[in-house]
Amino acid sequence: MQYSIGVEYALHCLVYLIDTPSDATIGIKELSAFQGISETYLSKIFGKLTKAGIVRSVPGVKGGYKLAKPPAEISFWDVVEAVEGKSPIFQCKNIKDNSYLCRDEEYAACTRATPCVINLTMRDAEETMRNQLRNKSLIWLNEELDRVLTPKARQETRDFFAQGTGG
Repeated sequence: MQYSIGVEYALHCLVYLIDTPSDATIGIKELSAFQGISETYLSKIFGKLTKAGIVRSVPGVKGGYKLAKPPAEISFWDVVEAVEGKSPIFQCKNIKDNSYLCRDEEYAACTRATPCVINLTMRDAEETMRNQLRNKSLIWLNEELDRVLTPKARQETRDFFAQGTGG
């Protein structure tokens, strides 16, 4: 299992939107320049984030994006689900029904009526991971960055976006 790099880009970009003044936006051009990725690729990610209600698009010459809700209400899982989709990671194909015992009529009804223990275990593990990601918000990420990065690095990032913000 591996999340696409789009999840990482989304989380990085969303944390930059936290400090955007309420009357301003940040454009894809600035976000992609700061991250060193293509505007087209980032636009696709932001299309998914917009559809999920995480960001809001503001049209116009000075348009761009802003958070659609407070950063404390946007979890890592919200972002993962927006970028990757809502399908479970583990896709049980009920291969137990193809087993030797299921080919014997004496056991077939019994094994088909029993839940797949592998599927239950994988779903339980996935739910644990989801809950962990639901407990981490953008505000938590922002506070962690304040803690681990130098004040100079944080200020230079804020200055970069303040120079190019619309509004």
